[in-house]
Amino acid sequence: MTDYLLDSNVLILHLRERPEMTALLTQWGKEGALCISVATRTEILAGMRPHEEEHTMELLGSLENFPVDEATADQAGRLIYQYARQGIQFSFPDALIAATALHHDLTLTTTNPKHFPVPDLRLHPLGE
Repeated sequence: MTDYLLDSNVLILHLRERPEMTALLTQWGKEGALCISVATRTEILAGMRPHEEEHTMELLGSLENFPVDEATADQAGRLIYQYARQGIQFSFPDALIAATALHHDLTLTTTNPKHFPVPDLRLHPLGE
C-alpha cells in the first residue's frame, strides 16, 4: 500500500476533468491514502475560479490534509537553506510540500519533479 501526497498540479488536472488523472486518483484512493499539505490547499484555493468552489471544496474535504507542524516547518527551512547554498532556488510552498512528504513518509506525486530535487524524497513523477 502506498500513500500519496498530491502536488497542486495533480489536483488541478483532476479539477480540469482530465480523465486519465481522475482514473489514476481513483485507483490510488482504493489502494492507499490520498493526502495534501495545507500548502497545496492554499495554492488550490488561491487559483480557484468562482464557479469551481463547490467542486473544489468537496475534493479538498475528501483528502487527508496535513498541517505544518514544527518538525515540518524546520525541515522545510533546512531544505531551502541547503539548496540555496548550492545555487538552487527551492520555493517556500514546494519546500513545505517536500517536508510534509518526508515527515509523514508519503510518496509525492507531481507533474513538476524538477521542483523537488531532494534525493531522500519518494517521488512519483507524472506527465502532463
